[in-house]
Amino acid sequence: MNFFSKIGWISIGFVLLVSFNSFCQVAPTPPMGWNSYNSFGSSVHEDEVKANADYMVKNLKQYGWKYIVVDFCWSYANPPGSTVGNPFQSQLKDGSYIPWLNMDEYGRLLPDEKKFPSARDGKGFKPLADYVHSLGLKFGIHIMRGIPRQAIWANSKVMGTNTTAAAVADTNSRCPWLNHMFGVDLKKEGAQEYYNSIINLYASWGVDYIKMDDASSRSGYYESEVEAVHKAIQQCDRPIVLSLSPGQPFKSNELMQKNANAYRISGDFWDNWKQLKRQFDHCREWAPVSGPERWPDADMLQIGKISKRGPEGVERFSQLNEDEALTHVTLWTIFRSPLMMGGNMVENTPFVTGLLTNPEVLAVNQNSNNSHELYRGDSTIIVWVSQVNNSKDWNVAFFNLDSMVREITIDFSAIGILQKCKVRDLWKKEDLGEFKKQFAQKINPHGTALFRLSAL
Repeated sequence: MNFFSKIGWISIGFVLLVSFNSFCQVAPTPPMGWNSYNSFGSSVHEDEVKANADYMVKNLKQYGWKYIVVDFCWSYANPPGSTVGNPFQSQLKDGSYIPWLNMDEYGRLLPDEKKFPSARDGKGFKPLADYVHSLGLKFGIHIMRGIPRQAIWANSKVMGTNTTAAAVADTNSRCPWLNHMFGVDLKKEGAQEYYNSIINLYASWGVDYIKMDDASSRSGYYESEVEAVHKAIQQCDRPIVLSLSPGQPFKSNELMQKNANAYRISGDFWDNWKQLKRQFDHCREWAPVSGPERWPDADMLQIGKISKRGPEGVERFSQLNEDEALTHVTLWTIFRSPLMMGGNMVENTPFVTGLLTNPEVLAVNQNSNNSHELYRGDSTIIVWVSQVNNSKDWNVAFFNLDSMVREITIDFSAIGILQKCKVRDLWKKEDLGEFKKQFAQKINPHGTALFRLSAL
């Protein structure tokens, strides 16, 4: 082979490598979508998922929203009207479990057919995924770490092997808040094959996004099982985003980055001001490791109608007032968290819809880098900044955590700008004028403002 032939093959190889890497880039920007958990807990029904998908395609898709995610317990037969947050299974005298989760012969959970009628006759989530895909959206599901306890009682085989669920299960590894699963011991023969089998099933349904829960506990991060799911996704023939929950200490960030596209940075976040204030500390800590394909996740957006059937408190519109809701969305936006709407979108108010459809604000989340807390004064005044991709412009967020109006100032020199700036208010979509050296604005209690600074 002559030199030029070698160069030709190298070029072809490079093109193939680039193409492969592009195919594998499932989360180049923070994922944006809807998750059923905050509205419906363990008991979302197919018609409710479709209604939120219909709302998204009509009102949000044009702004970049695309994921529809069915959260936990989709295989569990909820009693009508149940609002139990984490529904446990019980055992009968013979060791069998009630309620029995819908499951195939290989210990792989299937959607409950009362909640998801299109799943009948072994179709699984494929009909619902097809519906979501027909709208130009992507489909996701929640899974729990491990293998169903009932698969051990049923002596289920691991698909494609001669081993059983009992042989690969780690019965000492249990989720403390939902007792449906045992852990999987990856040192056992057939353990990786079990995870391969469930991911291959999900891929055949058309799943684009997996939220893996119980990936960590107070005792640590379940690295072997998370890595097994990561490997299983790599071996399947479908690109799938992997998101991990619940939150882990920052010391686990390298393990999370190695195995997942998104990973929670805290426990469950709900609609109260105290929790929102705590998220500022978590975001400050995790911001340095945020980047393409690897997104620290501040949890779902707690706006709109939540807890229609649990899992936290009574049915309600978010208890965050309008200033607090703006602060919530602005922090998630400039931190570059995944944006997963938690409220039942078909009941959105015009204010809530406005929070989700401002293209200038969403661009801060989707088209920026170097996001970080610039300044924190007396624990109540906080300034965050990020750089606009392929630009010299900066995004600047003012946050007032105080209970009274405060004036917040940014000195342009703090972000390396030594000339005049044009300032634009992104929430209001208004140009505010040109300013020398610094810019200040009064901010409402618990409120925020978001700007774009362009040096002149």
